[in-house]
Amino acid sequence: MAWTWRFEKADGTQTASPVEPDDFPTQGDAESWIGEVWKDLLDGGVDQVFLFEDDTKIYGPMSLHADQAEAAG
Repeated sequence: MAWTWRFEKADGTQTASPVEPDDFPTQGDAESWIGEVWKDLLDGGVDQVFLFEDDTKIYGPMSLHADQAEAAG
């Protein structure tokens, strides 16, 4: 079982990560990583992310923009 992120622009098109992503052994590891690099992702053109466990979408889209995250909360 591997946990991975999918990276998208605001319009929903998939984009490459400016930070080398990994396959993570646990959901917690994947979420810790995104918490550490989200600003680098945003600066590199990523607007939102999805978390997958193997081929199953766990959640997303999750915006990396602080103003949208606050509005959603």
